[in-house]
Amino acid sequence: MKKEKAISIANEIIQLDLLRDELYEELVALLGNKASEVLRIIQNS
Repeated sequence: MKKEKAISIANEIIQLDLLRDELYEELVALLGNKASEVLRIIQNS
């Protein structure tokens, strides 16, 4: 049971990481080199 849950969680983390990458690429497409700065400002607010 624990092993199955761990595998499920690991797979979910991988999917979230892939989604994060896709969304970041979209943000870069919209904002260019300002994407990192904007993301940092929003994260810290």
